[in-house]
Amino acid sequence: MTNVRTVSDTKRSFYTLHTRPINSIYRRVVEELMVEMHLNSVNVDFSYNAIYALGVVTVFERFMEGYNPQKDTESIFSALIKAIGEDPQVYKQDTQRLQAVAKNLNQELISCLTQQSDSEKDAQLQGLLKAIADNPKFKYSRLFAIGMFSMLESSNPELVKDEKQLAEVLQKITTSLNLSYDKLSKDLELYRSNLDKMQQTLVVMADILSADRKKREERSKAANTPNTDKSDSETSNSDPSNSDPSNSDPSNSTNPDTTVTTPPSSNASE
Repeated sequence: MTNVRTVSDTKRSFYTLHTRPINSIYRRVVEELMVEMHLNSVNVDFSYNAIYALGVVTVFERFMEGYNPQKDTESIFSALIKAIGEDPQVYKQDTQRLQAVAKNLNQELISCLTQQSDSEKDAQLQGLLKAIADNPKFKYSRLFAIGMFSMLESSNPELVKDEKQLAEVLQKITTSLNLSYDKLSKDLELYRSNLDKMQQTLVVMADILSADRKKREERSKAANTPNTDKSDSETSNSDPSNSDPSNSDPSNSTNPDTTVTTPPSSNASE
């Protein structure tokens, strides 16, 4: 009997492959995606397909946008895929192929996804869609839904902005593939909502970093600017010409025995 890998096993593999620290906000994104992929991979009904791969790559790229250092994203993605025992290059190649197909098919994509087209522009995609529709045990996942959405977005960016039209298209696709429209639409709604929140978080982070950078620059400038008030005071105190003449002119000296103290007038106008 083969032992099923645990989430802990997958995480351990990931952090063995990618040893550099990950920013706290992005670490949550990576680990949630890792757990989701792990749970899919150990499900007996799950089988890899290109639409799922496109969903994985789309989620990773969208939610890791702005990561610094940017060069680390390649290592993170590679470790993420290898940690579940798969090949990152296969994911990338299938993603690039489907994106190209979606752009090439353009308006024909919907007919293809609903299996109403006999176009030979991508027989491989049509074969995949037929296999999904004919498989009563097909393991649907959120990442598959995102892959489908990403294809529509690549083909017609304006379509996914029109909620009514998008809903109609998704209804046709899910009916054709024997999938749950309610589940797919809710998964996409949550995905888009989380993506918006992530973008807002990045904007706030950028503002905070900008303000912090400005404060540090102001402190640095202040530390490097001479204190002119103090210098002027020191110059004034050290200049003999500014000293009280009575201290050096004997004629101005006063005999303490003859000094008369006059009390202040009680009326300032007198």
